Amino acid sequence: MTGNSDSFCLEFTVRDYECDLQGVVNNANYQHYLEHARHEFLISKGISFFQLHEEGIDLIVTKVEIDYKYPLRSRDKFIVSVTIQREGNARLVFIQEIYRLPDEKLIVKARVTGVATRKGKPVPPGDLVFKLGLES
Repeated sequence: MTGNSDSFCLEFTVRDYECDLQGVVNNANYQHYLEHARHEFLISKGISFFQLHEEGIDLIVTKVEIDYKYPLRSRDKFIVSVTIQREGNARLVFIQEIYRLPDEKLIVKARVTGVATRKGKPVPPGDLVFKLGLES
């Protein structure tokens, strides 16, 4: 699949209401899949959005790039993979892919950029870098 043994993976099943009249997953739903997998990845690393917010830190998405390769259909099973890298002083980049199961056909490739903010201004990700294994 992704070729990266460090990837976090989460399995899903397409629900009927996520499909459009053409019988394929509506493009907007792929962002929901990607976001849910990112959240679960962060939780697996011990990072709580609620706790960060209580500490005055909010993680926000600043850019999403998605390459749609092939459509998913109702009841398809699929995996969303997540890897993360640091870019510059403040940005975190999530590299994500969606693969249909069981044939592992590549469905989507995505690059989602985010930053940590305090009172609306970008700040270095601080302790997140260590929790995510990104220290350099």
